[in-house]
Amino acid sequence: MKLIRRITDSDMFAGPIKIIKNATRYASRGVLIDERNYVAMMCMSELNLYKLPGGGIEEGERKEESFTREIKEETGYVAKIIYELGYIEEHKNRNDFMQVSYCYIAKVNGEPEAIQLSASEIESGMLMKWMTLENALEVMNNSLTRCTDYSTKFMMIRDKTILENAIEILKK
Repeated sequence: MKLIRRITDSDMFAGPIKIIKNATRYASRGVLIDERNYVAMMCMSELNLYKLPGGGIEEGERKEESFTREIKEETGYVAKIIYELGYIEEHKNRNDFMQVSYCYIAKVNGEPEAIQLSASEIESGMLMKWMTLENALEVMNNSLTRCTDYSTKFMMIRDKTILENAIEILKK
């Protein structure tokens, strides 16, 4: 799997790039599309931000299984991975935290079932909205512009990078 991007403090602040050697957390995330090529965007209404579906890889779980599980939990859809984008490293030096996110494009497979959000996702007011590729990128850019929280800014840069890479593939 290829490296898509390394996100560091230098992406937000002036200064040298500092790389954390060992990953603290591994995750799988990406773009879920429907038959119209609309994107599932996760609206975190309490924060007025949008993100992509995904989350941490559980012990004993393969990275691909993690992504399709996260899609099912957050959107209710069973999905099939159709493209492997690569991985992104987030080097949060203020927190001495490095996350590796494996990134994919998946397509819905069937009708949605009940969602199973975590307590923090419920607290953030998370809900899914289908959007065109262009609208998804627009709300992602707006979310990034509004974001002031250090860790959340990493998430926004990461998800915008994933979405941009997916759009390049899906537009071909």
